[in-house]
Amino acid sequence: MTLARDGLREILILTLLLVGSSVALAIRFPPLAPIPIILWLAVLAFFRVPRREIPSDSAALVAPADGRIDDITRVEHDPLLGGPALRIGIFLSVFDVHVNRAPCAATVRRVTHNPGEFLDARDPAATLRNEHTVIELEPAAPLAGPIIVRQIAGLIARRIVCRLNPGQSVTAGQLFGLIKFGSRTELLVPADRGYVPAVRLRDRVAGGSSILFRFQHVAGAQEPSHEDRQPPRARIVASGTL
Repeated sequence: MTLARDGLREILILTLLLVGSSVALAIRFPPLAPIPIILWLAVLAFFRVPRREIPSDSAALVAPADGRIDDITRVEHDPLLGGPALRIGIFLSVFDVHVNRAPCAATVRRVTHNPGEFLDARDPAATLRNEHTVIELEPAAPLAGPIIVRQIAGLIARRIVCRLNPGQSVTAGQLFGLIKFGSRTELLVPADRGYVPAVRLRDRVAGGSSILFRFQHVAGAQEPSHEDRQPPRARIVASGTL
């Protein structure tokens, strides 16, 4: 199992703590000894980097994170995009993988870290009030840009990791960061430029393989049918460490 490099410190600390607790319980209360080991396995699962098949669709934006869709909203004016935007939000529970992936092939325009509060990531106010990092991307053709990925800390999450720098090129599904423990990741695209949501509220998505938006090339294009919403056969297998 591949683990996220940026979680190794937490893994080491919790390994020592939980394995030590298990040994102590085995001596004094043997029936409880497995509990810390179960928690330790949960920690490993949280920081794992699963292999993902990336759809070979140049007109698609894939999910930047694992989790559940809890927001599909039209924003009348986004200052970073300079106009109306479509926003899809993904809530990451403590049971989800927390690595982040690039939604498409793109060039990084800007990365901005914004200190803030630590509200529950499901709170609508968390989008702008919580500590967050904004990644502005210029997508490769045929996609229209710019697009925004926002990493948002939650009630428990206290650290956002972003390994991107301005001018850097990324590929669809490429690992670029991590949010530790419960959090939220958002993807924003220009409205009225041909992007159509490919998911519904409460859908579960997998970072790098689930498609969030499809680019229809023509602004105002009809929303795709249910069959069109299904992701195409994946052709590229992506994995790696962060």
